[in-house]
This record gives sequence, C-alpha cells and structure tokens, in this order.
Amino acid sequence: MLGEGNEKSAKLALNEYPGGMQIGGGITPNNASYWLDEGASHVIVTSYIFEDSKFSEDKLQALTNAVGKDKLVIDLSCRTCPNGGWKVAKDKWKTITDLQVSHATFDSLSNQCAEFLIHAADVEGKCEGIDDDLAGLLGSWGKIPMTYAGGVKALGDLNRIEELSSGKVDVTIGSALDIFGGSSITYQECLDWNKRKNN
Repeated sequence: MLGEGNEKSAKLALNEYPGGMQIGGGITPNNASYWLDEGASHVIVTSYIFEDSKFSEDKLQALTNAVGKDKLVIDLSCRTCPNGGWKVAKDKWKTITDLQVSHATFDSLSNQCAEFLIHAADVEGKCEGIDDDLAGLLGSWGKIPMTYAGGVKALGDLNRIEELSSGKVDVTIGSALDIFGGSSITYQECLDWNKRKNN
C-alpha cells in the first residue's frame, strides 16, 4: 500500500484470495493484526522498524510481539553503497538507513520473522537485468525463505538467480511482466518455468 487511499483495494484483493497474499505499506503493531484478520498471510514491514534512519530493535520486537514471527516478513530493500555492499533504504527507497544487508544482519533478524523480502532498488523497475552480486549474497545465506526483486527482464534472469542462489531464493517480477504492461516476459512463461523447476 504505497501512498494514500489503497486500503479499500487492498481489502478487496485480500478477500478474493484469503491467506494467499502478503501485505505491506504502513504496517505497525497497531494495524498488523487487522490486516491478518482481513485475509493477509503475512504482513511486510520496512519503515516502521527504523527511528529516522537508524534501526530500532525495540520497534521490531513490538511488531513481532503483536503478530508473532511466523506472520512477519522483514523487507530489507536496499541500495548499493559507494564503498561496496548494500544498506536498507526506506521511504520509497529514498532514505538510506544504517542497516547493512549482510549475513550478520540476516542472522540477527531471522529469529524475529518468517521471511525476508529484498528489492534491489537501484535496478528496480528498469527491466535491465538483476543485481548478480546481491542475488549471490542472498543465496549464500539461505537459512529462511528469501525473495529477491529488481531488474528481471526475461526468463534468463530467473535461471540466473536460480544459479547464483543455488536455488535458495525466490523471485518477484513486476514491470517486465505482461499482466503489468510489460512486453519481455509473460505470466504463462513464468508458470511454465515454475512447473519445469518443480518437476
């Protein structure tokens, strides 16, 4: 729910597919249970767990206490740092925080969530290819479910992520997909790719 006025549409979507979708955008301990009751399988959080640009263990613990770790997805969407590596970005990826995207961070946070979602914000929406290094980093950890997003432009990118992550990382596709107005990859191709992978 990026921006104002999305609540009604979000409810309609959740009611169409109860337990089949996650929800994020403005999630706090005060409203997280509400969205689970509306049919979300999990709530996704980024901005709430920061005080300005600093990670807050207390705020994360409050959210975990509100819904339980099994219903919480921590969004560690990030931007590349000038000196290498990545740091989590919040507020529509405009504000760089103090939280590194690293094995140490995954280890520290994984006991308070069910899954990580990581957008490669520098390539997100461009349909110009994935961040190979980030996909490799995620796969080299791989202790709980992780989903990578950003830059996927063709089926070859799905194969690339599968290879780089040793099959430990899931993928989301947005702008490139035909059902979202893209022209380089179709929803049916993705379904067929998943079937081949799982057989």
